[in-house]
Amino acid sequence: MKIKFLTVLAVASLILMSCGGEEKKKKKPSYKAKAKKEVVKKEAAVKKAATTKTDAIPVDMNNKGIGPVKSVKLGAIDNGMAAEGKELFKNKCSACHKIKKRFIGPGLKGVTKRRSAEWIMNMMMNPEEMIEKDPIGKALIAEYNAPMANQNLTEKEARTILEYFRTKN
Repeated sequence: MKIKFLTVLAVASLILMSCGGEEKKKKKPSYKAKAKKEVVKKEAAVKKAATTKTDAIPVDMNNKGIGPVKSVKLGAIDNGMAAEGKELFKNKCSACHKIKKRFIGPGLKGVTKRRSAEWIMNMMMNPEEMIEKDPIGKALIAEYNAPMANQNLTEKEARTILEYFRTKN
């Protein structure tokens, strides 16, 4: 009887030892790790978008856009005005636009060869109506799926940014 009891006890001990061990719990990622993972995902998406050339929007130098600017007279590039425009661009536009690459909005290198001066200024000053009614504005919102923020630029500010763009062809 003692042998049976010891045998049952030994078998029960072996069974408990084989399946009763502590499980290793999966460590849940911390809030910071989750946030970092999301940032990495977003950066990868932006990088992919920046390298994907899908700009099938036609060049239309005759379209003046919708807004207050009806005519712009361009002469030689005014470097002082372009420097002012560069600072304004850096402060108001660079969160969504880069010069040499696609970002949240289109890359702006050579924009003055794709759009009229009036169109560019009207887009800066009247983006809501431009993306609602202008054919190029509609195409841009369809492609980028991000409406341009109205920065409440004056005509003079828009003109200085345009002058900066003229240096980036």
